[in-house]
Amino acid sequence: MNIVLATRNKKKVEEMKRIFAGYDIRFLTLDSFPGCPDVEEDGKTFRANAVKKAVFIANFTGCAAIADDSGLEVSVLGGAPGVYSARYAGNDADDQKNVKKLLREMMTIQDDQRGARFVCCIAFALPDGKYKTFTGYAKGLIGRKKKGYNGFGYDPVFYPAGHARTFAEMADSEKDLLSHRGRAMRKLYNYIKDHM
Repeated sequence: MNIVLATRNKKKVEEMKRIFAGYDIRFLTLDSFPGCPDVEEDGKTFRANAVKKAVFIANFTGCAAIADDSGLEVSVLGGAPGVYSARYAGNDADDQKNVKKLLREMMTIQDDQRGARFVCCIAFALPDGKYKTFTGYAKGLIGRKKKGYNGFGYDPVFYPAGHARTFAEMADSEKDLLSHRGRAMRKLYNYIKDHM
């Protein structure tokens, strides 16, 4: 089965391919479809953004498509950065700037108030417009400084619940078992296995 991954984020593509390794699925990226426009993520929720991207890409390519929208929600910040996780520090933001802003905003927050969760909503869409969504969560705490060099985004400051290491200090296989994207992907895989 051919499925288009509706992202240009190489780290996300690597992660998805890794999670589905050994399954009878051939992943294509947007690079295989020159002229495919970017889909603006202007939804108010992770689900709205994921569905918009997946439905558009499935329609444009004529293949099944997977899109995800994911981010970090920090309790004490009222759920921020949320759907703005990738551009938290502004439109020219990168991982470094986003993490720096988060740590700055949480500088005075006590250790027992630093709860957060990663959220991933994956939309699986078919060219006929039908779609299904799958959501995964990873609860944890925000540290006070970056630790580790693996992963991307907020991984160096996120300690998953029950662990003394950040996502960025973990091996890929370990993170995949605990991560929001890993959990959502396993739900998606079970659905594809049962319905396709």
